[in-house]
Amino acid sequence: MSKLDNQMDKINQQLKAKGYKLTHQRAMTLRVLLENEQDHLSAEDVYMLVKKTYPEIGLATVYRTLELLTELHIVEKMNFGDGVARFDLRDDSQEHMHHHLICAKCGVLKEIQEDWLLELEQRVQREFGFTVTDHRLDFTGLFQSCSAGECKRGKDTKAS
Repeated sequence: MSKLDNQMDKINQQLKAKGYKLTHQRAMTLRVLLENEQDHLSAEDVYMLVKKTYPEIGLATVYRTLELLTELHIVEKMNFGDGVARFDLRDDSQEHMHHHLICAKCGVLKEIQEDWLLELEQRVQREFGFTVTDHRLDFTGLFQSCSAGECKRGKDTKAS
C-alpha cells in the first residue's frame, strides 16, 4: 500500500468515526490535497485540479468538502495575508499544526514541522491556568535570497 493510500485510509477512518462516508467526490478532493501537500491550495486551486480527473464535480461540492474537512480538523483553513483562504493538511502524528515562514516580498511559504511552542504552552498553563489545545505560528519576513535581490517575484510566486 502506498503512502497516499495509507493517508487516504487514515482519513477515511476519521470520517467514519464521525459518521461520514468517503464519497467519490470527497476522495477526489482529498487525493488532490495529499498529492499537493506542500502547495497550500485555495478552494479554486483544488477545484481546478479535481476537475482534470473528475470533470463532473462542481465548485460548490469542493467547497462543502473542504469545509467539512476543516470542521473535522483534517485540514486547516489558513490565510497568509493575501486575502485567499488556503487549505493545509493536518498531520495526525503531531499534536499541533505546523508553523510557516512567509516571505513578505514574494509570498513564498516554507513549513516548520517542529513544535517550538511546547515550553510556552506549559508556561501559559502555569501562569494563567489556561490549557492550550492548539496553536499556529506564522513568521512574516524576508528570506535571505529576497533580501539579496534574488527574489522570486516575477518568476514563480506561488506559495509552496
